[in-house]
Amino acid sequence: MYKKHSYIFTILFLSLWGAVLAQETDDIGTETVTVVKPYSPTVSDAFKLKSSPNLNDSIVLQKKKINYSIFSVPVASTFTPAKGKASRVKKTPPPTLYNSYASVGLGNFNNALVDFYTSREFSRGEDLLDFGLNHNSSRGNIESTPLDADFYNTKIDVSYAKKDRDVDWGASVGLQHQLYNWYGIENDAFDEAVVASIDETQNYFNAQAKAHLNLEDSFFKSGTILVRRFWDATESGENRAVLAPTIELPVTEEMVTISTKLDYVGGSFENESLNNTTNEVGINYGHFQVGINPSLTMLRDDLTLNLGANLVYGMDTENSDGNFYIYPAVTGSYRLLNETVIAYGGVEGELRQNSYYDFVNENTFVSPTLTIQPTDQQYEGYLGIKGQLLSNVGYNIKGSYTAENRRPLFLLNPENLFRNDEKGYFYGNSFQVFYDDIKTLGIFAELNVDVNRNFTLGVNAEFYDYDTETDNPAWNLPSIKGSLFMDYQIGKQWYMGANLFFVGEREDLVSVALENAEPSDFPSTIVTLDSFFDANAHVGYRFNEQLSVFVKASNIANNDYQRWANFRVQSFQALAGLSYKFDF
Repeated sequence: MYKKHSYIFTILFLSLWGAVLAQETDDIGTETVTVVKPYSPTVSDAFKLKSSPNLNDSIVLQKKKINYSIFSVPVASTFTPAKGKASRVKKTPPPTLYNSYASVGLGNFNNALVDFYTSREFSRGEDLLDFGLNHNSSRGNIESTPLDADFYNTKIDVSYAKKDRDVDWGASVGLQHQLYNWYGIENDAFDEAVVASIDETQNYFNAQAKAHLNLEDSFFKSGTILVRRFWDATESGENRAVLAPTIELPVTEEMVTISTKLDYVGGSFENESLNNTTNEVGINYGHFQVGINPSLTMLRDDLTLNLGANLVYGMDTENSDGNFYIYPAVTGSYRLLNETVIAYGGVEGELRQNSYYDFVNENTFVSPTLTIQPTDQQYEGYLGIKGQLLSNVGYNIKGSYTAENRRPLFLLNPENLFRNDEKGYFYGNSFQVFYDDIKTLGIFAELNVDVNRNFTLGVNAEFYDYDTETDNPAWNLPSIKGSLFMDYQIGKQWYMGANLFFVGEREDLVSVALENAEPSDFPSTIVTLDSFFDANAHVGYRFNEQLSVFVKASNIANNDYQRWANFRVQSFQALAGLSYKFDF
């Protein structure tokens, strides 16, 4: 037994010693273990009770059996369900569009109004042909003058336009005839024999052709051309031709626009200026301009800026004299408060081409003895704010300062009884053009209100201060002007509108020509024309979409004011008529 225990003890000791020696070995080698099958544990099903336990309570509750039945009573019903239908939204029928319109009106002073317009579409609306006729006349006399005060104004326009996806072009021709009288002579100014010998009627004729071209996806953006012939009953005539192409070139992220212009005006007057007591030599004139206006447009969030210059070469072809002009062309705007406040400003200048046609449109009582020169507008600097005070209230306020050389002013011709021209415009009853260098400080304010869809109202006012180089008044230029207009749609049938305007005092010069004397030495008197207020209104009634009647009233206040010196207007005027829309 003892030996057995000694043997076991010896074996254990040797095993422990061998383990200690094995731990001291640095390299135990490597072995490869191959897993034949991965371990996949499973869960065995739990054993369920195969029988319910027995209740050993001494008291067992028994369920009571209940018998029940339904008591049904028949009820007579006449209700018959109907199929549901979707409710339809009533659509407002689109307005009927007619391609023609005609209007005719007659009033006191034998006033007459004729207006006709028609438009025809071809090729599914890509081609459009328009024709328009407008006539306005009066054959009434004015009590303050012994001469006729009739006037006629008739215009005919025909135009054709074609629109494609990338090209838009069109052309038009127009004819116009105007008849006016130099009636600016007061009663008892001349004896009956002189008045009877006066031929105070002047006729103006105009024929012109225009064309335009607009291109998309092309460096050539647009172009316009105008050719006009204008003449009168005294053998005066004028030719005008204007060509104005525009190209656009993208430069990085900006756009460069280059506008060019070729402008020629030339003509002649058979009669000499009324500042001369003789009528020996007529007046010939011709002016040609070549201009280029490069401009860089910059868009930066709320800022829009146009940087450019206007380069013009102007030549007096009659006197072979030319000059080169450089004008600023810088404009910009900035949104201070979205659409509520927008600040804008600029400095611009131009060599403005004047013409006999333009002077007649501004003052039909000019004499056919004018000197035609271009106006050198050195610069016009302006700064203003505009925007929407409310969603239906807009405003615009602007201040400006302008420097102009050779600005044309209308000045009463001297009474020149030494002349015996065919037409009677030398009795101090016509106007000449007087050129002066003027600096003008101006303020403009405007307010527009859209009360609702049917009622709009607008008012504006202008204030000017003039500084002339000759120290003369700025002849016939008012210091204050203002106007108010409104349009009101009363229901579906009735509509009305009104226009009121105010013109402040103006100054003119009444003079008498002397032989062998300069115009500055003529006996003369400065006259002040009173300010005047004029009110006009119209009201109409639509019987249906096609037929309506209207009444127009002019000079409602019945003022006999002078628009020009010695030229008083007709008193209260009323004109009634009807208009009709139709397909032609």
